[in-house]
Amino acid sequence: MAKDKPDLLQGTVDLIVLRILNSGARHGYDIAKHIQLVSKDVITVGQGSLYPSLHRLESKGYIKAKWDITETGRRAKFYELTKDGRQQATTEESNWKELTRAVNLLLKHG
Repeated sequence: MAKDKPDLLQGTVDLIVLRILNSGARHGYDIAKHIQLVSKDVITVGQGSLYPSLHRLESKGYIKAKWDITETGRRAKFYELTKDGRQQATTEESNWKELTRAVNLLLKHG
């Protein structure tokens, strides 16, 4: 029987995307594959979650997009962090660490 994968908390995809884009511009498929690879297949983000996250982050001014050619020669939208996005990535990561500390305390002490 296949192991169930954990559901991501609301906002987690945004945090992951911001963190990944911190290292440079990427297109959507590349972001999704990176998440899957680095998480060792524990986390997979489908188009129905990834692209709404990208659009939400773009509308908030945290990322910007431009059309370019991928390594395979196809045209794709590449996303990169803005200055505000870098600041938001730091804030979101700090919030995530605080949340996980609190959840770990609850798991330890019930």
